Amino acid sequence: MANNPPIIHIDAIERTAFGQGDEFAARLGRLGPVLGMEKLGCTLVELEPGKKAWPYHLHYGAEELFIILAGSGSLRYDDTQHAIKAGDIIFTPPGENTAHQIINTSNALLRYLALSSMESPELCYYPDSGKYGAYSFMPGAPRKAFIAHEDSAAQYWDGELL
Repeated sequence: MANNPPIIHIDAIERTAFGQGDEFAARLGRLGPVLGMEKLGCTLVELEPGKKAWPYHLHYGAEELFIILAGSGSLRYDDTQHAIKAGDIIFTPPGENTAHQIINTSNALLRYLALSSMESPELCYYPDSGKYGAYSFMPGAPRKAFIAHEDSAAQYWDGELL
């Protein structure tokens, strides 16, 4: 990091396509690697009208903060819809009853910063699909993920006893 200045202009952030199908589609600009951040995640998110970046989910470890830079949309939080617009700041703590999702319900681009405390390992729950996701993203190590439906859980001693 010593060779990189600790500043970048928002227009210089490289964006990559992210998503699946017609519903989930975003352009993401990951600032962490560019600025050398290890304990704080920061991603520029751009959503076209009608799109979502991620499924409705909650975290058991990480805190997240969203800063709406441009546009408007909707925050689905604990199954309640909230209108959001440029200038709004949204905090989602870890734990039950904090599932969240940002949706572009407008006719224009929605742009926001997503910041995360980068807890690793992290456990997430996806209420709409009944899945859990376990994630590890330690600096310098390959990212790992395990995702399973809650009804496909194995017992602790399965396969251990001969």
